[in-house]
Amino acid sequence: MTDKDKLPMTLAIRELQKEGISFTSHLYPYEEKGGTAVSSKALGVPESIVIKTLIMESDDKSPLIVLMHGDMQVSTKQLARELGVKTISPCKPEVADRHSGYQVGGTSPFGTKKKMPVYMEKTILDLERIYINGGKRGYLISLDPHDVVKVLKPQLVQVGIKA
Repeated sequence: MTDKDKLPMTLAIRELQKEGISFTSHLYPYEEKGGTAVSSKALGVPESIVIKTLIMESDDKSPLIVLMHGDMQVSTKQLARELGVKTISPCKPEVADRHSGYQVGGTSPFGTKKKMPVYMEKTILDLERIYINGGKRGYLISLDPHDVVKVLKPQLVQVGIKA
């Protein structure tokens, strides 16, 4: 195993270990702007079970995390309605990096720099296992989605639309 193949020790991994959560690590060749299409293909899994971590903000600039199936988009209008705010929009990459402590493309919902409310598409819980970022570009972890609920205590929402 070369240094390049060593598994990263990120804040996300530390948090999961501290919580006693079982997961499996998966490295893949990261592609700029490749997203879940690239990672799912590299790992040979359906894009719907690769969960993206999106850092968004409400109209008052309060940050929040949305966990969504890789093959779906977030209806920001529907999410804003559910949260009782005027608008929800994606953060600019540099703002997202500041809130999460991770680089866009390697954002994990675990071990974020700033504690933010987490909203999870409720159909993610229908999956047996999910793949989610481990806190570094080119690094996903797989785990039971119910363990995500245990650690992050997300509010379940139904805001996904087919991409």
